[in-house]
Amino acid sequence: MLSYDMAATLMILAGAVILLVTEVLRNDVVGILVILALALSGVLTIEESLSGFSSTTVIIISCMFIVGKAIIHTGIAQRVGDAIIRRGGRNETRLLTMIMGAAATVGAFMSSTATAAIFIPITLSVAEKTHINPKRLLMPLAVASLISGMMTLVATTPNIIVNGILRERGVEVLGFFSFTPFGVLILLLAIGFMLLFGQNMLASKDSRIEHKKGLSIDDLLRHHEINKCQYLLRIPEGSSLVDRSVARMQLSARYGITLLAVESTDHGRKRVIAAAKPEMVLEAGDLLMLIGTEAQLEAFIEAFSLEKISASATRRRSFFQVVGLAEVMLNPESSLIGKSLKETLFQTTFQSMVLGIRRKGKTLTEDLADIPLKFGDVLLVCGAWADILRMERNKSQYLLLTLPQDYKEVIPAPQKEKLTLAIMGVMVALMASGLLPPVTAILAATAALVLVHCVPKSSIYEVVDWQTIVMLAGILPLVLALQKTGVLSLASDGVISILAGSGPFPILASLFLLAAILGFFLSGSAVAILVAPMAVDIGLKLGISPQACAMSVAIASSAVFVSPLGSAVHLLVRDPGGYTNKDYAKVGAPLLGLALLATLLLCWFFYLR
Repeated sequence: MLSYDMAATLMILAGAVILLVTEVLRNDVVGILVILALALSGVLTIEESLSGFSSTTVIIISCMFIVGKAIIHTGIAQRVGDAIIRRGGRNETRLLTMIMGAAATVGAFMSSTATAAIFIPITLSVAEKTHINPKRLLMPLAVASLISGMMTLVATTPNIIVNGILRERGVEVLGFFSFTPFGVLILLLAIGFMLLFGQNMLASKDSRIEHKKGLSIDDLLRHHEINKCQYLLRIPEGSSLVDRSVARMQLSARYGITLLAVESTDHGRKRVIAAAKPEMVLEAGDLLMLIGTEAQLEAFIEAFSLEKISASATRRRSFFQVVGLAEVMLNPESSLIGKSLKETLFQTTFQSMVLGIRRKGKTLTEDLADIPLKFGDVLLVCGAWADILRMERNKSQYLLLTLPQDYKEVIPAPQKEKLTLAIMGVMVALMASGLLPPVTAILAATAALVLVHCVPKSSIYEVVDWQTIVMLAGILPLVLALQKTGVLSLASDGVISILAGSGPFPILASLFLLAAILGFFLSGSAVAILVAPMAVDIGLKLGISPQACAMSVAIASSAVFVSPLGSAVHLLVRDPGGYTNKDYAKVGAPLLGLALLATLLLCWFFYLR
C-alpha cells in the first residue's frame, strides 16, 4: 500500500516527466514547479526542496559552461577546425575521421551541444570546399559530439550526476578519466560504422546538396563593384615612409589607395595587427594591408621602395581577424545627410573608413570625401570589428545592414590560447590526481580563466544555460524525495525480483536499455537523475559493482543516437543536414547496439573480473 508521501512523490514525478516530454513549459519553469510541489506537499522541508541549488553537481555544470566559452573565446576550437581543413585534404575518409576525432576531443571539456555548434560551420565549410554532401558529414559530427560526453567526468552533465549519486551512497566514485576507455572504444566503433555503412545510409557518395552561405568580405567588395586588389607591403629600412603618420601620407588623395591595417612589432616581442588610424606612425619592418587598383599600388610601391609580400589565405585571414567590412544605411533622421565625409570627419568620428557609397544601384568610389550623403545611401565601411559593431548602437544615424560571414571566424582573444590550455591542463591534473575535489578544481580553474580575461567578464552570466541549471536544481530534490519516501527502494526491489539470478550482464544491459529508451524523450540529465540512484542501489543489493551500474547509465544517457528528441545536438544538425526521423533511427539503432556491447565489455574488464 502506497503512503501519502509515496503517492505525492510519484504524482510529482509523473507531472515533471509529462511536462519535460511535451515541452508545454520551459525546463526551468518545470524545475521551479517541482520545488514548489515538493515543499507544499510536505514531502520535503523547504531546505530539502531548495538543496539542488547548493549541489556540487549544479556548481560544476555552471562552471563548465564558462570553461567552454574560454575554449571558443581564445580560438582553441577554431584552431582544431583549421587543422582539419588543412590536413584532411579532399579525402572523405580522412576528413570524417578527423572531424569525429576533433569533436570528441574538444567536447571532452565542454557540452556536447556547444561542441556541435562550433563544428557545424567548420563541417559545412569542409563539405563545400571538398564537394562532399554535408549529409554524409553532419550526422557523424552529431554522433561524435554525443560520444564526447563519454570521454571525461566533466564532459557532460549525466556523468557528474551519476558520480554524485555514488558519492551520496558512500561508495568509491568514478575518476576523471574512468570514462575515457568507454568513450574511445565507442568512438572508434562509431567511426568504423560510419565509414563502412552509416554514410551510405544517409546519402550516396556522388550526391550533393546546395546550402546557403553568407556573404564574405570578397563578396561585399564584388557586390559594390570595387574591383581592386589587396596587397601586403613591407616597409624596408631607409624607406621614406618610416616615422610618417598615416594622416600625413594622404594615401587616398595622392594615390587613390586605402590603408586597411598595419602589422607591427610590439616592443620587439611579437607581431601585432591593428586597424589603420590617422595618428598611427609607421616604422621599418611594418606590414601594410592596402586596397587599390594594380596600377595605383605599383606606383605607391615604386614611390616608397616598398617590398611586396605574398598575401596567402592564412595571412589575409590573420588581418581580417582584426579589421573587417560592413554595409550601413543612412536613416532619414541622420544628421549626416547633406554633409560630405570630410565635413562630418567620418573616419575620426566613427574610427572607420568608407570604401564605397552605393546609390540607386551604383557604387561611387572616386572622390568620396567630397560627396554629400543622401538618405538611403549604403556605405561600405572598413575598420576594426569593434568599431564596426559599435555602429550598431548608433541607430539614430544608420542601420548596420550586413556583416560578412568572416566576422564569425574572428577570435576575440587569440593571445590567451596558451594560457587557457595551461589552466585547463592544471584543472585536469588536479582532478585526475585527486589532490582537490572536482568541484574545487573546476571552481579554481573557472576563477582563473575569468581573472586573466580568457573569458570576458561581461559574458560569464550570459554563457551559462540558466534554464538547464534551474531545471537540474529543481529535479535533484526529486531524487531525494524518491529516496526519502522509499519509492526508490521499492522500484529497485521490483527490478531485482525480476532480474534476480540472471547475472550481472543482463542487469547492466537492462539498466543501459532503460536509460537509453527514456533518452528517446528526456534529456540525458533527466535520465541520469531518474535512473542512476536505482541503478546504484541495485548494484549494492545484488553485489554487482555499483561503479559498473553507474557507468552503464552514464554511457546510455549520452548514447541518444536513435531519437532526435533526446538531445539538442541532433536538432542542430537536422536542418543543415536535411535529416528525417528515419535517418536517425536507421543509423542510431546499430550505434546504440555497438555502444551497449562496448559498455558491457569494458564494465567486465574494469569492474567485474
